Amino acid sequence: MLKIMVVDDAQFMRVRLTKLLTGHGYDVVEAENGAQAVESYRANTPDAVLMDITMPEKDGLTALAEIRSFDANARVIMLTALGQESMVIQAVQAGARDYVVKPFDPDRVMGALQKVLS
Repeated sequence: MLKIMVVDDAQFMRVRLTKLLTGHGYDVVEAENGAQAVESYRANTPDAVLMDITMPEKDGLTALAEIRSFDANARVIMLTALGQESMVIQAVQAGARDYVVKPFDPDRVMGALQKVLS
């Protein structure tokens, strides 16, 4: 079973994504900020990550850079709010494989995930 890490400071967003992913047969690990994401990535080695850009303690861009520093092949999809286009560009330049705009369309999330896992 493929393991996906969901990283978002909003609990409702983690719950919604976890429900969507487990419904499609994925194993899910959650983190609520970038610092937890880096630790959890090391401990769980997920197959892919869905990570919010804007979070307390450590933002998604910083966490992405740290994860990619020890796993250059990390498959990270950034979650972004409307109006954060410049951050999305930075994330893609830093190695994010894709991005999904929140509020997300479940089909868009699954499509992005299938793309990075193939």
